[in-house]
Amino acid sequence: MSAGIFLGNRILDVCAISAFTAQFWKVVSPIFTGKRPQWHRFWQTGGMPSSHSSSVTSLATSVGLLSGHKSVEFAISVVFSIIIMYDATGVRRAAGRHAGILNSLIEIFKEKEGFKYKQTQLKELLGHEPTEVIAGAILGIAIAFIMSGYLRG
Repeated sequence: MSAGIFLGNRILDVCAISAFTAQFWKVVSPIFTGKRPQWHRFWQTGGMPSSHSSSVTSLATSVGLLSGHKSVEFAISVVFSIIIMYDATGVRRAAGRHAGILNSLIEIFKEKEGFKYKQTQLKELLGHEPTEVIAGAILGIAIAFIMSGYLRG
């Protein structure tokens, strides 16, 4: 395999393209509902599709295409991918829900008790719904297959 652009590794190139594609979709998808692009979404977590899922599944798929599906590297990347996607729908999503509850409680205390809170609101969009993770995974797999010629190049 010849050198890639990102750190000289073509698999990393595919992963970066996969993550970029997922994040860019979050920016432009509002256009389809008559809204303006949301450029700030390019750097935010959460939303449809999951760029975390997209990047790790493109990694696993790329490794499988190059090293074979019975290789140790493929097994490692699949387990890594499963952990990342499980975390996105579990722990990170729950943390986002907790942040939403805390933000609501702070607002209630501000109104009723004159509570002073100097920090900005807690970030609520942290994790993903299962459909967002699945969409990201499908995107990552598709990008790896689309770029399989580049990977083998």
